[in-house]
Order: sequence, then structure tokens, then C-alpha cells
Amino acid sequence: MRLPSFIQENIPLGDKNWFGTGGNAQYFATPKNHDEFSQALNFAHAHKRPITLIGQGANMLISDDGVEGLVIQPNLNNITIIDDQLVTAGAGVTMQDLINFCLDHNLIGLEEFSGIPGTVGGSVFINLHYFQFLLSHFLVSAHVMHQQTGEIINVDNTWFNFGYNDSTLHHKPYYVLDATFKLTKVSEIECAYARGRSAEIIRHRTARYPSKNTCGSFFRNFHAHEVSLESNGKKMIHVAYYLDKIGVKGALKVGNAMVSWQHANMIVNCGNATTQDIVDVARKMQKLVKEHFGIMPQTECRLVGFKHFPLKTE
Repeated sequence: MRLPSFIQENIPLGDKNWFGTGGNAQYFATPKNHDEFSQALNFAHAHKRPITLIGQGANMLISDDGVEGLVIQPNLNNITIIDDQLVTAGAGVTMQDLINFCLDHNLIGLEEFSGIPGTVGGSVFINLHYFQFLLSHFLVSAHVMHQQTGEIINVDNTWFNFGYNDSTLHHKPYYVLDATFKLTKVSEIECAYARGRSAEIIRHRTARYPSKNTCGSFFRNFHAHEVSLESNGKKMIHVAYYLDKIGVKGALKVGNAMVSWQHANMIVNCGNATTQDIVDVARKMQKLVKEHFGIMPQTECRLVGFKHFPLKTE
């Protein structure tokens, strides 16, 4: 089988995700433009190989057995200012690079997401969020490519049907190629304030959360209908509350994976953990919450390459 020059075979993925675990990709591509992206899709379809898209691997856990088929990590890294307020960034641009670029050009708004790992493509996919801020508040339009046909269409914000940790991309066969954001043009002084806010958000995140060898929040928050416990008339939906109550923070460990001492909903690789170590920790967390509160935490972390879903669902 002849491979395009930008597609490689049997490539380790452990250095391509934040957990630092997982096996090899059967095939691995880093397309740097739309044509190469289309070629990668055509290769997978021609050889009947499944396709997996990754960004920085910040919100995923990859199977120790690796990933069958073609893994695509877009290398679409252009950033363009369209006018005083609109900025278009390729799917492979990291959010922090985009934030820094915008601040360098006196454009503010995205600094609210400072310090959160991930690419533009992955951030649009999950509708990146931090406290009350959602990436969908800033996104105006995007170019997306159909997974089967390679057709590229330009879509607006409404097409994505954004929700919390959700977008159309979870349900329709399209990949993001680039996204355009509407920001606010400000003076040098106002931008300096925003830059300071960015630095403070990063400082706060570093103090509050582990900054490496993790996927961030492993379990999603509960939906209101899933819980009965209330405080001040509001449903206690935050999964970290229940995990804190069962005492796993900095204590629950399997092999070289453990629950972070900084946050009860974050699992960290202490050095040379396997994906199975992380799965085992997560299953114990689920079991303890179920035993104590009668509710089952569900994953927010994206599980990739598993032949069978490895965690509990009920």
C-alpha cells in the first residue's frame, strides 16, 4: 500500500495526548492544508479504514492497544485578521496561540479561556467553556469538511447547535477546518488590562488544577434530573462535590495513576501509568459514588481506540 508523504504508519500516540498513555496509530496524518486533509480522508475511505480526529489530545484517553485505522491531527495553523474584529484560525492552532495573537493585535475576549489546553478544532467540537464563558459566544462562522465526500461548506454559529460540551460536530459527519471569531478591538491600555487578566487566569488555573499528565475533568457534571441532593434550592450537579465527599482526592491510586490532590475530578499520570491504570482509577471512582450516593458519574473525557467501552454506564 502506497502512502501519501504526510501519512505515516504505526506511530506512537503516547506523546500526542496529555495523559501520555496509549498505544500506536495504525496510520497517522498531519495534513497542513485542505487538499491534504481531503487526501487523508480519501486514503481512509479507499482502504476502508476508520478515521479518528485528534487535536492536542487534551480531553482524551487512548487505549493501550492503540487506534485502528487513520488518526488525523490537523496541522492547519494559519491565523488571519479579516477586519478590525474578526479573526480566522485554522483547526490546528492552539487556543493559547490564538489568544496571544489576538492580544498582540489589541483584540480581546478569548483571554477568558487562557491556560486551557486544546486546539481551535477541538475547542469548537466541545464548545470550550470556563465558568460562564462559552466559545460559542464568540464564534461567527466556520469552514467544515464532510467526512465522506470531502465537500467543504461555510456554516454560521446556528449550524453548530451549541450546548454545554456539545455541538453539531458530535452528531453530524463533519470536521472543522477553521473558525472565525468576533472579538472586541480596544486601546493599548485596555489590552494591557486583558493581558494581565490572561496571566491571572493562568495563575489561578495552575494553582487550582493539575497542568500536565491529565485530561482535565474526567467525568461530566450531572444533569439536574439525575440528582436529588439540593443546596439553597439548587440541585447539586457538580460531580467534584460527590468525589470530594468520598475522599478520593490525592488518595485513590492504581499503579501510577491517581486522583489529583488539587481536584477530585481529575486523574493524573504520575509518571509511567498505563491507560488501564487510569481506567481502573475511574471505575473505582464510579463505584464509590454509586455506593454512597446512588448515582453514576459519566465520562466527559473522550475514550479513543477501545473495542469495548471500559467504564460503568449505570
